[in-house]
Order: sequence, then structure tokens, then C-alpha cells
Amino acid sequence: MLQKAIVLDEQAMRRALTRIAHEIIEKNKGIEDCMLVGIRTRGIYLATRLAERIQQIEGKEVSVGELDITLYRDDLTIKTINQEPVVRGTDIHKDIKDLKVILVDDVLYTGRTVRAALDALIDIGRPSSIQLAVLVDRGHRELPIRADYVGKNIPTSSSEKIVVELNELDHIDQVSIYEN
Repeated sequence: MLQKAIVLDEQAMRRALTRIAHEIIEKNKGIEDCMLVGIRTRGIYLATRLAERIQQIEGKEVSVGELDITLYRDDLTIKTINQEPVVRGTDIHKDIKDLKVILVDDVLYTGRTVRAALDALIDIGRPSSIQLAVLVDRGHRELPIRADYVGKNIPTSSSEKIVVELNELDHIDQVSIYEN
């Protein structure tokens, strides 16, 4: 794959996350009864960053959880199940019943990851509402899912790929478009 363009650098990513944090606070009239839940893997780091920004803005902590959707994916087939998918576990230390849960992920594409996350979350408890925050929305939905908070809309062709790199994993903060 060939890198076509860097669409978000470190500073642009920071600004996008700060804007999302403000939007979450505004829409929910504060952060009472809210919880951020990051979808493994990069969504967890983005949720943690959002929680830090919300604390800077509001002066209050917001809970952060981790959600592993591996066993809820609809692309697990007999062939892939025989390869034993790696389940890293869900880490939500709080009862989500009656909370406003904000799911956090890096890229919204077909909507299938979010559908799996909704299934996994409902198996844990019944929140009062579920919202979705994504760093990048690239379009091409296969399911009727939309994000409540979007860092950047990046229309792509189906031959392109969005790559999100985070300092915690990749030692750099940037979002790039690659083409086959």
C-alpha cells in the first residue's frame, strides 16, 4: 500500500478530540451519569484522551471502560473460529444500567464494528442511552449507523484505507489515507 496523504497530524487530532469533548459535555449537559467506553484497540486510547480533556474542561472525572467485541463480530466464520480469535477481555468496572454510554472508536466505516459493540454492551447491561464518538468517519456504511460525534469526515473510495496511528501504540499521532 502507498501512503496517499496525511489527513490529520498530531495537532489536528488534538483539536478534533478537544472539540468532541466539548460536544459531549454540551449534548449531555455535563458529564453526570456518563461513561466513555473505548472499543479495542485504538478506541480505548481515544476514550482515555477524551476523558482527560473532559476533566480539564469540567474539573470532574468521567469513567472509562474497555470493550472487546471479538466474539460479537459477524465476520467470524468456522474457518476463523478454528484459528481461535484472540479475546482480550472487556474491562468495565461500573454498572452501566441507566448511564449514558459514549462508545469511542477510531474509524467508522461499514458500521459492523459498532453493531458488534452495541451487542456486547447490551449483554453487559442496559444503559439509558448509547452515543457514538469516532475520530474519523469515512463513509461506505453497510448498516444504518451514524456517529453522534465525529472528529473528521473523510470521504474515501473503497480502494483506499484509513490508517490511524496513536502515540500509545505507534509512537506517532496521525491519520493517513493509503491506496492499493
